[in-house]
Amino acid sequence: METNFPAMENSHSRLARERVMADLKALASDAEDLLKATAGDVSDKAKEARARVTAALERAKSTYADLQEQGIASAKAAVKQADDTIRAHPYESIGIAFGLGILIGALLRRK
Repeated sequence: METNFPAMENSHSRLARERVMADLKALASDAEDLLKATAGDVSDKAKEARARVTAALERAKSTYADLQEQGIASAKAAVKQADDTIRAHPYESIGIAFGLGILIGALLRRK
């Protein structure tokens, strides 16, 4: 018997993607601060370093935008899959929604 949990795998990849996105955002912010701090340095080495950092910053921003779009696409895919499942099993879906409603109502009433 093989056990496969695609939702769990998607959850792990989503968390990893969110971490990478946060790291890219922090990197971009730090790189922009560095570029602003070294704006007054006119040496050739500083100019070359700023050019490399600027190019890396643009690539990081592009990667961040791509990852953000992928996150939106996977959210849309998850919604589509949920819709397909509900349409394939309407009575089971109604039963589950009813049961969750009773459970939430009981928990709220308990307070």
